[in-house]
Amino acid sequence: MGYTITEKILARASGGAAVRAGDEVRAKPDFVVSYDFPGYTDVIFRQMKDEFGIDKVREPDRFVLFIDHMVPAVTPQEEDLHQNTRDWGAANAVPVHERKGIGHQVAAELGYATPGALVVHFDGHVSQLGTFGTLAIGVRRQLLEAFVKDCILIKVPATTRVDLTGHLRPGVMARDVFHHIVRVLGPASCRFQVLEIGGAALADMSIDARQTITCLAMFTGAITAIINPDQVTLPYARERARLLIEPLYSDVDAAYAARHTIDLTNLEPVVVVPPSPANTRDLSEVLGTEVQVGYLGSCASGRIEDLRAAAQVLRGRSIRPGFQLHVVPTSQEIMRQAAEEGLLTNLITAGAFVTSPSCDYCFGRLGVMTAGQRAVSTGTLNVRGRMGSPDSEIYIVNAAAVAAAAIEGRIVDPRRYL
Repeated sequence: MGYTITEKILARASGGAAVRAGDEVRAKPDFVVSYDFPGYTDVIFRQMKDEFGIDKVREPDRFVLFIDHMVPAVTPQEEDLHQNTRDWGAANAVPVHERKGIGHQVAAELGYATPGALVVHFDGHVSQLGTFGTLAIGVRRQLLEAFVKDCILIKVPATTRVDLTGHLRPGVMARDVFHHIVRVLGPASCRFQVLEIGGAALADMSIDARQTITCLAMFTGAITAIINPDQVTLPYARERARLLIEPLYSDVDAAYAARHTIDLTNLEPVVVVPPSPANTRDLSEVLGTEVQVGYLGSCASGRIEDLRAAAQVLRGRSIRPGFQLHVVPTSQEIMRQAAEEGLLTNLITAGAFVTSPSCDYCFGRLGVMTAGQRAVSTGTLNVRGRMGSPDSEIYIVNAAAVAAAAIEGRIVDPRRYL
């Protein structure tokens, strides 16, 4: 019986012996990634010194920090947190990247998404690095262990494999694909497992689309998602890779906890209805629902493919008076490319408010809603209070649907504008 890519990566990270799902191993992360956020990195920095007597990490090249929340700071306390992160990074020779974009995306741009590598973070959305054949896990409780020890104790997870087949129709995007996966499998179908994505349909999917799917893995209950490297992702990853690791692949006879095949041929645009990320329906079921706010961004869906779709919908058209459309590219690199392609001009001309990359709109620090308002969003969550008042509502849709709703002030099928 063969091995999954996850088992192979954890075997390499723990010393080379073969491992199986269910084994407990001590694995050395190739990279330890985090962003500064109250109660996380600031606490880890303090615990390192006060509880473990450690002033500096041993291998600073394995660590990287991002400042992507509370950017720009609006209180002295927020800036104090950022300065503490800068100071700690300087003292430890650990790179700190700020105002470059959302860390999960920037980590890939900077080469931390090395095929075959093990990456840990306290935020589960780091799973999007799995697009490149990287095992990127949100460990949360164990992140302190990764700061004070070379290895962390981890139980090798089982893997559920999903093979995607068919071809997407125009106007149907990766965001629709992921939420359809949740609809078919269920929101707890991959609990404590790895979601491995494969299948012939991947060949037609861009890196952007794959990152959208892997980013959201937690909403199947999975601890991460991964895709075996291929000729779509390998050139991008190898050009940037910070480590020379031979890419790893699942064996054809690998043992999976479950296998599913999902045909995308007849998939329609979908919507995730509040207040749960599990409430996936066809968009056609909520057509005409009035909305006042649109958010196009986040670590899941603010990439160039999303901006192109929105710009295509809005080109030559205007946003409905009173509608608030916030467009937040996922990184500065993406924002620069969007400017070069003229996408930002189209969006701004239509009336969108374009903001530099930040996580703040996604978790409700900026662009907040009041009671009774509804948003269409490409953010990661639609739970109560995520974007302001607990009495507001969030409908998760693809980028084209956000732009189409901005024109009419209600949820509409974006394909009529494409």
